[in-house]
Amino acid sequence: MTPSSTSSAPESTPKQDQLIGYCRSQDLRTPAWQVVSDRRGGRTAWSCTVNVSGQHIAARFWYDSQYVNNAREDAAERALQMLGQIPAPAGPQPQHFQQQQRAVYGSSSASIRG
Repeated sequence: MTPSSTSSAPESTPKQDQLIGYCRSQDLRTPAWQVVSDRRGGRTAWSCTVNVSGQHIAARFWYDSQYVNNAREDAAERALQMLGQIPAPAGPQPQHFQQQQRAVYGSSSASIRG
């Protein structure tokens, strides 16, 4: 994966705005998004991570270059779910996703504080 520059200010979206507002209300640093790319055959896929109070939270999906802002929105949505600000998706999650969550974030859903 190759990180790209975070200096540009893409158009924000509702989940990004909600995450920024939550961080402000909790006296946390403003979330920092990092867009990453991965060369896949003849194409490049794009995704994103967001850093909230030292926690790096990855988007679930990879996107075509024209939809990079969707990757930022995806990462913001995951962060809001982990912070308990929006409900996690209902229904079973794929086994590999559950294992990945436990490995990265542990088995408890501790609150993130700055």
